[in-house]
Amino acid sequence: MKTLQKSGGIAALYMAISHLIGLVIFIIVLDYINITDPTQKLAVNIEKQSVIFSTNLLMYVFFGFALMVLSLALYDRMKSGAPALMQVGTAIGIIWAGSLIASGMVANAGLATVVALHAKDPAQAVLTFQGIETVTNGLGNANGEILGGMWTLLVSLAALRTGGVPKGLNILGMFVGAVGILTIIPALTAFTGVFGLGQIIWFVGLGTVLLRTQPQAMA
Repeated sequence: MKTLQKSGGIAALYMAISHLIGLVIFIIVLDYINITDPTQKLAVNIEKQSVIFSTNLLMYVFFGFALMVLSLALYDRMKSGAPALMQVGTAIGIIWAGSLIASGMVANAGLATVVALHAKDPAQAVLTFQGIETVTNGLGNANGEILGGMWTLLVSLAALRTGGVPKGLNILGMFVGAVGILTIIPALTAFTGVFGLGQIIWFVGLGTVLLRTQPQAMA
Protein backbone atom coordinates (compact mmCIF):
# COMPACT_ATOMS: atom_id res chain seq x y z
CA MET A 1 0.00 0.00 0.00
CA LYS A 2 2.91 2.34 0.80
CA THR A 3 4.24 2.01 -2.74
CA LEU A 4 0.82 2.78 -4.23
CA GLN A 5 0.49 5.88 -2.04
CA LYS A 6 3.91 7.14 -3.14
CA SER A 7 3.05 6.41 -6.77
CA GLY A 8 -0.19 8.32 -6.36
CA GLY A 9 1.69 11.27 -4.89
CA ILE A 10 4.13 11.35 -7.80
CA ALA A 11 1.22 11.03 -10.24
CA ALA A 12 -0.61 13.97 -8.62
CA LEU A 13 2.47 16.21 -8.84
CA TYR A 14 3.01 15.18 -12.46
CA MET A 15 -0.60 16.06 -13.24
CA ALA A 16 -0.16 19.53 -11.71
CA ILE A 17 3.08 20.18 -13.59
CA SER A 18 1.88 18.82 -16.93
CA HIS A 19 -1.38 20.74 -16.74
CA LEU A 20 0.47 23.97 -15.94
CA ILE A 21 2.97 23.45 -18.76
CA GLY A 22 0.17 22.63 -21.19
CA LEU A 23 -1.73 25.78 -20.25
CA VAL A 24 1.38 27.92 -20.70
CA ILE A 25 2.08 26.42 -24.13
CA PHE A 26 -1.47 26.65 -25.49
CA ILE A 27 -2.43 30.00 -23.94
CA ILE A 28 0.83 31.97 -23.86
CA VAL A 29 3.27 30.40 -26.32
CA LEU A 30 0.83 29.48 -29.10
CA ASP A 31 -1.99 31.91 -28.13
CA TYR A 32 -4.22 29.07 -29.31
CA ILE A 33 -7.24 30.07 -27.24
CA ASN A 34 -7.59 33.38 -29.13
CA ILE A 35 -7.41 31.80 -32.59
CA THR A 36 -10.97 31.19 -33.81
CA ASP A 37 -10.48 30.92 -37.57
CA PRO A 38 -10.13 27.21 -38.58
CA THR A 39 -7.62 28.03 -41.31
CA GLN A 40 -5.38 29.85 -38.83
CA LYS A 41 -5.73 27.04 -36.31
CA LEU A 42 -4.67 24.50 -38.90
CA ALA A 43 -1.72 26.69 -39.88
CA VAL A 44 -0.54 26.75 -36.26
CA ASN A 45 -0.93 22.97 -36.01
CA ILE A 46 1.14 22.47 -39.15
CA GLU A 47 3.81 25.02 -38.23
CA LYS A 48 4.14 23.83 -34.62
CA GLN A 49 3.37 20.16 -35.22
CA SER A 50 6.07 18.77 -32.91
CA VAL A 51 5.12 21.16 -30.09
CA ILE A 52 1.42 20.32 -30.29
CA PHE A 53 2.11 16.58 -30.62
CA SER A 54 4.31 16.62 -27.51
CA THR A 55 1.86 18.77 -25.55
CA ASN A 56 -1.01 16.41 -26.38
CA LEU A 57 1.03 13.52 -25.01
CA LEU A 58 1.99 15.46 -21.89
CA MET A 59 -1.40 17.03 -21.14
CA TYR A 60 -3.77 14.27 -22.20
CA VAL A 61 -2.19 10.84 -22.78
CA PHE A 62 0.37 10.72 -19.95
CA PHE A 63 -1.95 12.78 -17.75
CA GLY A 64 -4.64 10.13 -18.22
CA PHE A 65 -2.35 7.32 -17.11
CA ALA A 66 -1.24 9.36 -14.09
CA LEU A 67 -4.91 9.95 -13.25
CA MET A 68 -5.50 6.20 -13.17
CA VAL A 69 -2.66 5.76 -10.68
CA LEU A 70 -3.90 8.63 -8.51
CA SER A 71 -7.48 7.36 -8.58
CA LEU A 72 -6.40 3.91 -7.42
CA ALA A 73 -4.15 5.36 -4.72
CA LEU A 74 -6.98 7.49 -3.34
CA TYR A 75 -9.36 4.54 -3.49
CA ASP A 76 -6.90 2.41 -1.53
CA ARG A 77 -6.49 5.19 1.01
CA MET A 78 -10.17 5.85 1.70
CA LYS A 79 -12.14 2.76 0.63
CA SER A 80 -12.74 1.53 4.18
CA GLY A 81 -14.17 4.84 5.44
CA ALA A 82 -16.30 5.79 2.44
CA PRO A 83 -16.66 2.70 0.23
CA ALA A 84 -19.66 3.83 -1.85
CA LEU A 85 -18.28 7.30 -2.58
CA MET A 86 -14.87 5.92 -3.49
CA GLN A 87 -16.28 3.19 -5.72
CA VAL A 88 -18.31 5.69 -7.74
CA GLY A 89 -15.54 8.28 -7.68
CA THR A 90 -12.89 5.84 -8.82
CA ALA A 91 -15.08 4.56 -11.65
CA ILE A 92 -15.59 8.15 -12.83
CA GLY A 93 -11.86 8.82 -12.50
CA ILE A 94 -11.00 5.83 -14.71
CA ILE A 95 -13.61 6.89 -17.28
CA TRP A 96 -12.19 10.43 -17.25
CA ALA A 97 -8.68 9.06 -17.70
CA GLY A 98 -9.75 6.95 -20.68
CA SER A 99 -11.51 9.93 -22.23
CA LEU A 100 -8.40 12.11 -21.92
CA ILE A 101 -6.10 9.44 -23.31
CA ALA A 102 -8.45 8.94 -26.26
CA SER A 103 -8.58 12.70 -26.85
CA GLY A 104 -4.81 13.00 -27.01
CA MET A 105 -4.39 9.94 -29.23
CA VAL A 106 -7.09 11.06 -31.66
CA ALA A 107 -5.65 14.59 -31.75
CA ASN A 108 -2.17 13.32 -32.62
CA ALA A 109 -3.44 10.81 -35.17
CA GLY A 110 -5.59 13.52 -36.74
CA LEU A 111 -2.67 15.94 -36.76
CA ALA A 112 -0.63 13.61 -38.95
CA THR A 113 -3.63 13.16 -41.26
CA VAL A 114 -4.35 16.86 -41.81
CA VAL A 115 -0.69 17.73 -42.27
CA ALA A 116 -0.40 15.20 -45.09
CA LEU A 117 -3.76 16.24 -46.58
CA HIS A 118 -2.91 19.95 -46.48
CA ALA A 119 -0.09 19.43 -48.97
CA LYS A 120 -2.61 18.09 -51.51
CA ASP A 121 -5.88 19.86 -50.70
CA PRO A 122 -5.76 22.74 -48.18
CA ALA A 123 -9.53 23.34 -48.21
CA GLN A 124 -10.32 19.70 -47.50
CA ALA A 125 -7.65 19.69 -44.80
CA VAL A 126 -9.44 22.53 -43.00
CA LEU A 127 -12.77 20.66 -43.08
CA THR A 128 -11.11 17.47 -41.86
CA PHE A 129 -9.36 19.38 -39.09
CA GLN A 130 -12.66 20.86 -37.90
CA GLY A 131 -14.19 17.38 -37.67
CA ILE A 132 -11.23 15.98 -35.77
CA GLU A 133 -11.16 18.96 -33.41
CA THR A 134 -14.84 18.46 -32.56
CA VAL A 135 -14.17 14.86 -31.57
CA THR A 136 -11.05 15.64 -29.55
CA ASN A 137 -12.78 18.54 -27.77
CA GLY A 138 -15.66 16.28 -26.80
CA LEU A 139 -13.37 13.55 -25.51
CA GLY A 140 -11.19 16.12 -23.75
CA ASN A 141 -14.16 17.74 -21.97
CA ALA A 142 -13.65 21.12 -23.67
CA ASN A 143 -17.43 21.61 -23.56
CA GLY A 144 -17.61 21.20 -19.79
CA GLU A 145 -15.55 19.47 -17.10
CA ILE A 146 -18.34 17.18 -15.90
CA LEU A 147 -16.10 14.12 -15.46
CA GLY A 148 -13.20 15.91 -13.79
CA GLY A 149 -15.52 17.98 -11.66
CA MET A 150 -17.56 15.02 -10.45
CA TRP A 151 -14.44 12.98 -9.67
CA THR A 152 -12.85 15.84 -7.72
CA LEU A 153 -16.05 16.49 -5.78
CA LEU A 154 -16.68 12.86 -4.83
CA VAL A 155 -13.07 12.20 -3.82
CA SER A 156 -13.06 15.36 -1.69
CA LEU A 157 -16.35 14.40 -0.01
CA ALA A 158 -14.94 10.95 0.76
CA ALA A 159 -11.75 12.45 2.13
CA LEU A 160 -13.75 14.83 4.33
CA ARG A 161 -15.68 11.87 5.74
CA THR A 162 -12.64 9.67 6.34
CA GLY A 163 -10.06 12.26 7.29
CA GLY A 164 -7.74 10.80 4.66
CA VAL A 165 -6.74 14.28 3.44
CA PRO A 166 -6.47 17.59 5.39
CA LYS A 167 -9.79 19.42 5.74
CA GLY A 168 -8.67 22.58 3.95
CA LEU A 169 -7.64 20.59 0.91
CA ASN A 170 -11.00 18.82 0.90
CA ILE A 171 -12.88 22.12 0.97
CA LEU A 172 -10.79 23.33 -1.96
CA GLY A 173 -11.49 20.08 -3.81
CA MET A 174 -15.24 20.37 -3.28
CA PHE A 175 -15.22 23.96 -4.56
CA VAL A 176 -13.12 23.06 -7.60
CA GLY A 177 -15.27 20.01 -8.30
CA ALA A 178 -18.49 22.02 -8.10
CA VAL A 179 -17.08 24.62 -10.50
CA GLY A 180 -16.08 21.86 -12.91
CA ILE A 181 -19.59 20.39 -12.89
CA LEU A 182 -21.15 23.81 -13.51
CA THR A 183 -19.02 24.36 -16.63
CA ILE A 184 -21.23 21.85 -18.44
CA ILE A 185 -23.74 24.73 -18.64
CA PRO A 186 -22.89 26.68 -21.84
CA ALA A 187 -23.15 30.07 -20.13
CA LEU A 188 -20.62 28.96 -17.50
CA THR A 189 -18.06 27.23 -19.74
CA ALA A 190 -15.74 30.22 -19.26
CA PHE A 191 -15.18 29.05 -15.67
CA THR A 192 -13.19 26.09 -17.03
CA GLY A 193 -10.08 28.17 -16.35
CA VAL A 194 -11.01 28.45 -12.67
CA PHE A 195 -11.45 24.68 -12.53
CA GLY A 196 -8.10 24.07 -14.22
CA LEU A 197 -6.10 26.42 -11.99
CA GLY A 198 -7.89 25.17 -8.88
CA GLN A 199 -7.10 21.59 -9.78
CA ILE A 200 -3.42 22.40 -10.19
CA ILE A 201 -3.30 23.66 -6.59
CA TRP A 202 -5.36 20.68 -5.42
CA PHE A 203 -3.07 18.20 -7.20
CA VAL A 204 -0.01 19.75 -5.56
CA GLY A 205 -1.68 19.43 -2.17
CA LEU A 206 -2.72 15.84 -2.81
CA GLY A 207 0.73 14.90 -4.05
CA THR A 208 2.37 16.35 -0.96
CA VAL A 209 -0.04 14.54 1.38
CA LEU A 210 0.33 11.17 -0.36
CA LEU A 211 4.13 11.37 -0.38
CA ARG A 212 4.46 12.50 3.24
CA THR A 213 1.73 10.71 5.18
CA GLN A 214 0.09 7.32 5.45
CA PRO A 215 -3.72 6.94 5.77
CA GLN A 216 -3.68 6.34 9.53
CA ALA A 217 -1.64 9.48 10.06
CA MET A 218 -4.54 11.64 8.89
CA ALA A 219 -7.20 9.93 11.00
